[in-house]
Amino acid sequence: MKRLLIAGFGDVARRLVPLLPPEVELCRVSRAAGYDLDRPETLAGLAAWADAVLHCAPPPDAGDGDPRTAHLLATLERGILPARIVYISTSGVYGDCGGALVDENHAPNPKTARATRRVAAENMLREWCRARGVALVILRAPGIYAAGRMPLARLRAGTPALCDEDDVYTNHIHADDLAAIALRALQDGAPPGVYNASDDSGLKMGQWLDMVADRHGLPRPPRIARRDAEGRIPAALLSFMSESRRLDNRKMKELLGVRLRYPTVYEGVRAAKEPA
Repeated sequence: MKRLLIAGFGDVARRLVPLLPPEVELCRVSRAAGYDLDRPETLAGLAAWADAVLHCAPPPDAGDGDPRTAHLLATLERGILPARIVYISTSGVYGDCGGALVDENHAPNPKTARATRRVAAENMLREWCRARGVALVILRAPGIYAAGRMPLARLRAGTPALCDEDDVYTNHIHADDLAAIALRALQDGAPPGVYNASDDSGLKMGQWLDMVADRHGLPRPPRIARRDAEGRIPAALLSFMSESRRLDNRKMKELLGVRLRYPTVYEGVRAAKEPA
């Protein structure tokens, strides 16, 4: 990897940059850099530039597909193709699994519009890369956390969590670990494929919130039954509380050889403590 194009230069991408070897030339695809994935005419200068692509940009907030990914691929098509694309997707593509342990062979079954758009992006990338002999790695990431990315506002607002019998399993990955996983996936020897980019935690959402609250000296959230949640928990948040799964990350460890800096949220939250 000599030239790396990063599409969507957010928090995880910024954490990855200091990990790059000094000889890697970098192109940041962001509005601040003059490149807008919603305006394909701004992308012309990217054709034939990269030999590896890290695609971190999410789909738009509306619609069934992902025109941003389509615009990126159309640009790459106009020149010498990259050898490898790494796409940071979401574990939300699996939908509700009833708390089951889920590996990468589990068929996507999205239950929300945002997850449906992610599946569309994955499929588009898979078909494009297969037809052109480009190696593709898809990293299905769960909830990303770090200092500055903790649910402190929710805890301060006193938003309820579900009682244990109604609660859902949730999955996490520290932003530093996700950046390191993406870097490994960009290396020439990394096996292509789909990977659950998750840590080893197996907590329910209420347990996660209790731990963050305790660590930051905030009150634990009140617990309520699911039947009482409508009107007390915002609809967007409640949609996350309607899907339960535990991610199996063995493939990531065995094939990519990943060793997590923060194997569970217990280590990660200690490192990510921020002023309450």
